[in-house]
Amino acid sequence: MGKAVPVERIDASRQREVVRRLREFLPAHSVLFEDEDTRPYECDGLTAYRRAPMVVALPETDEQVRRVLQACSALGVPVVPRGAGTGLSGGALPLADGVLLSMAKFMRALRVDPVARVAVVQPGVRNAAISDLVAPFGLYYAPDPSSQIACSIGGNVAENSGGVHCLKYGLTVHNVMRVRGYTIDGEPVDFGGEALDAPGYDLLALAIGSEGLLVVITEVTVKLLPKPQLARVVMASFGDVETAGQAVAAVIAAGIIPAGLEMMDKPATRAVEEFVRAGYDLDAAAILLCESDGTPEEVEEEIARVKQVLSDAGATRMTVSRDEAERLRFWSGRKAAFPAVGRISPDYYCMDGTIPRRRLGEILRFIGEMERKYGLRCPNVFHAGDGNLHPLILYDANDPEQLRRTEQFAREVLEKCVEVGGTITGEHGVGVEKIDQMCTQFGSAEIETFHALKHAFDPVGLLNPGKAVPTLARCAEYRGMHVHGGQLPFPDLPRF
Repeated sequence: MGKAVPVERIDASRQREVVRRLREFLPAHSVLFEDEDTRPYECDGLTAYRRAPMVVALPETDEQVRRVLQACSALGVPVVPRGAGTGLSGGALPLADGVLLSMAKFMRALRVDPVARVAVVQPGVRNAAISDLVAPFGLYYAPDPSSQIACSIGGNVAENSGGVHCLKYGLTVHNVMRVRGYTIDGEPVDFGGEALDAPGYDLLALAIGSEGLLVVITEVTVKLLPKPQLARVVMASFGDVETAGQAVAAVIAAGIIPAGLEMMDKPATRAVEEFVRAGYDLDAAAILLCESDGTPEEVEEEIARVKQVLSDAGATRMTVSRDEAERLRFWSGRKAAFPAVGRISPDYYCMDGTIPRRRLGEILRFIGEMERKYGLRCPNVFHAGDGNLHPLILYDANDPEQLRRTEQFAREVLEKCVEVGGTITGEHGVGVEKIDQMCTQFGSAEIETFHALKHAFDPVGLLNPGKAVPTLARCAEYRGMHVHGGQLPFPDLPRF
């Protein structure tokens, strides 16, 4: 959440030096430095903050990645890795004195083993493309972020992305077996493996979700699953959002782990229905989408149990998908929630926090209070089964006052998540968006440990600096301002 400052000027002589060095081993078309060429890389999916990079490097081979990192390390130039640019926390925001390292050309599937049920792919391969690739073998890749048609597997690893089916099948960390890449010095690293366990410390789990601070990923081995024989969705309507939130807890308390359990409030369903015609109940204050998958017998039994639990929990109406087309139509609405609200507002701020399921109703009430306090609309969509919420604050980026109120709105919601026992992020990462809220989530000793881990991989601090982990000085200032009720500081980032 940023503070408006003058746009940083690029050091022309430094830029020429970096371009000359990179063009020693990269073709001219793979080294961009003119403003019209670098401008498309000025932000990721968090469009409120933008900054043109000094240079963009577009390598095509592992060796070229290694040499880019070695050259930048020798020159003392920071490097920001970038995947497809669909991230929502500013993790790929460039530096005016740095190289933006785009992995967009790493789009090959290297190996598919349908017997071992693994696929080895480069980081630029799209999430959905993996499932398309292995579909002939009756397999698929389970994590399915809403941006799966565009987001890359490398970015998914960097942010530990989830999706609507993460409740049953897990996040990226549960579905990736091996990651290979390079440190800032160009040293090759290899985490995990295709065996059930790998020797030594579990550095794979450390690399997944590290937001580009530790390594640049060049290869990912993912776990594949057999495609379920059948899947059906129960769409349940509720008269108020608190009852819907309690129904989520009731489903899990009944020992049911659905393939997906998603929640949308009335403003979100109205926006979606006008966009994709998913068949949602527009009279409901909230709807739940609860999916069962497996064999036909398993699905029939679980659907019956789900319907009973939801009925007992206060559902006013229930519809079960009749066929695969209707199931996909129900999900198309949930997955189109973000672009749908983009049609009814000049801009939106997509948040990402996680809370205990039993506190859903409380958080929804709090978000309603924040809407009234800041005079901004906020449709809500949730990965309700695991408590991952995505409030969508609607605002106009052309109005600096609206952006300021949006930032304050978001800050209060994230800190409320921590207060009720949750976290400031579930799958979008920290990036620059939530860096101050890290000071609320963690104490000084924990922040120091994060820096020690960063130092072990990147002693000079050149790989994606200024992201995810705040300095101790910044946290001291933030906590002090918070305690004394002063104006809370935000990162010095150029706004749109």
